[in-house]
Amino acid sequence: MPINKKELTKEMLEKAMQCKSADELIALAKTGGYEMSKEEAESYMAEMSDFELDGTALKKIAGGSCYVDCWSDDCSFRD
Repeated sequence: MPINKKELTKEMLEKAMQCKSADELIALAKTGGYEMSKEEAESYMAEMSDFELDGTALKKIAGGSCYVDCWSDDCSFRD
């Protein structure tokens, strides 16, 4: 069965992101009952390589970790 991106769950994506090669991704897909060609797996691997940030890092980049007045002189978050 081909993979429908709309049916992918967070858990499925997390497992897929742990794969180090297209062959590992193909094997993972087979365990889930999905068929994937080598070209599809390589394409997914290229897409997933852009998503290496975990949730904590993403929150920091999005500005979600500084809850103090960073404009004061005693702010430890400024350079």
